[in-house]
Amino acid sequence: MKRALICGVSGQDGAYLARLLVEKGYEVYGGSRDAQMATFRNLTRLGIHQDIKVLSISVVDFRSVLQTLLKVKPDEVYNLAGQSSVGLSFEQPVETLESISVGTLNLLEAIRFSGLPIRFYNAGSSECFGDTGKEAANELTPFRPRSPYGVAKAAAFWQVANYREAYQLHASTGILFNHESPLRPERFVTQKIVKAACRIANGSTEILTLGNIDIARDWGWAPDYVEAMWAMLQQDQADDYVIATGQTNKLRAFIDVVFQAVGLNWQNHVRVDPDLFRLTDIAEGYANADKAQKKLKWAAHHTMKEVGKLMVDGYLEQN
Repeated sequence: MKRALICGVSGQDGAYLARLLVEKGYEVYGGSRDAQMATFRNLTRLGIHQDIKVLSISVVDFRSVLQTLLKVKPDEVYNLAGQSSVGLSFEQPVETLESISVGTLNLLEAIRFSGLPIRFYNAGSSECFGDTGKEAANELTPFRPRSPYGVAKAAAFWQVANYREAYQLHASTGILFNHESPLRPERFVTQKIVKAACRIANGSTEILTLGNIDIARDWGWAPDYVEAMWAMLQQDQADDYVIATGQTNKLRAFIDVVFQAVGLNWQNHVRVDPDLFRLTDIAEGYANADKAQKKLKWAAHHTMKEVGKLMVDGYLEQN
């Protein structure tokens, strides 16, 4: 039986990855900053809380990381920890850099120090690319991040590449474009839209206030993307991969899909507030995930339209 440690198991990706690994017969350890206080509601929602051995680990504390690795002795470590909001990173740039960049470095150094044959996955982000215009970003596209979050993720990416080359660690980064699900917290705009649309359809008279709805993103389905994470660690050679659907849509198209799913015309219920525009935002994001398709035999199974409808269905099931 393989043993996996997921750092950041309480988040969207951590919960779906935990479910996938349980289904594959892994012994799964889930790390959180304070396992005694965390609710692990996402694990409960997926019906797998009892299948996960939860433990406390602070990725910004090297001693905590090393102790955990020596105790668990995992075959695979998935680094999904750290501050996860682009918008919040402008308000908490130091916390963002420490939790993502320093956290990744601690995990890499602890793996190297331990001498254990651990395979390591690092959660990268399309935010590293910045604004590439109409160019579909692939693994060779230069990084020009436009947020503290993107800067932190870019630093972590190069740390992984350095440890892979210098110390021959089996360490890979998945450069994931936007991926959503019903487990997203409401601070993410997709979930904010879904919850507001469902409340309005249920009689609320509120107006949904949003920032720039003309941004364009490649939106996928989170459960598809964790399959790619697992596939990277099954390869003989570690490498980095762009993970995306290859289809880009404007946010207003996502809004339309969600409101149509609850029988409403979004234009009657949405207001744009320029004060909510980010200081520096990416106008459009395009992705080329051909390498993942060829080497990992991975492809996204859900389009943006399906994602929007699935998120609505997921919210209605819970309310």
